[in-house]
Amino acid sequence: MKSAKPLNEENRARLEAAIGYGFTNKERLDRAITHASARPAKGSNYERLEFLGDRVLGLCVAELLFETFREASEGELSVRLNQLVSAETCAKVSDDLGLHQFIRTGADVKKLTGKPMMNVRADVVEALIAAIYLDGGLEAARGFILRNWQNRASSEHGGRRDAKTELQEWAHANFATTPAYRVDARSGPDHDPRFTVTVEIAGVAPATGTERSKRAAEQVAATRILEREGIWPKSGD
Repeated sequence: MKSAKPLNEENRARLEAAIGYGFTNKERLDRAITHASARPAKGSNYERLEFLGDRVLGLCVAELLFETFREASEGELSVRLNQLVSAETCAKVSDDLGLHQFIRTGADVKKLTGKPMMNVRADVVEALIAAIYLDGGLEAARGFILRNWQNRASSEHGGRRDAKTELQEWAHANFATTPAYRVDARSGPDHDPRFTVTVEIAGVAPATGTERSKRAAEQVAATRILEREGIWPKSGD
């Protein structure tokens, strides 16, 4: 199977315009949008960049929340942070920037839909953050993050309570029972695992969530029941 071709100059310029940053090292940009399925040269896909970008994003969003919500408790800040750095939010940023036009993947990955493709779109955003950080430093990465996360930080869904807490109170009040969480699967490399968790409540259809930590997957599963049962408004696809 042949490797996917790097970006040509025209598409690279379009991508840089979309993200609002011009790279000094163009290879970093190519790497940030290259999935392992594209069969690039060894070490030239975005997996390691994704690992770093996740941490840079978490730092900058935590700083943004800390400065914006000066009266918020640690618990509220944590809820907001978890939502803003989730795969769902990162994928929405990717969609807003039109990154799907530029992601380099193999033929099999191009056929993916739903949650698997959402994760690819999210991963590319984190990889881009890392590439910008390595190319232009923390201020450049922070600028990209603020442009794409600042409005989201104060959205109507940004201050939701912890989903597990909300679900537990609802289950106690309506069914006199406590939600039970079960880890169904763990996949992915050690540095970037994926946990799939199911939450069950007697008398209610179960729900499943997949995320990068067990706790985050539990939150996704709990959120799905809350939205499905009309306790929370749906946040969209």
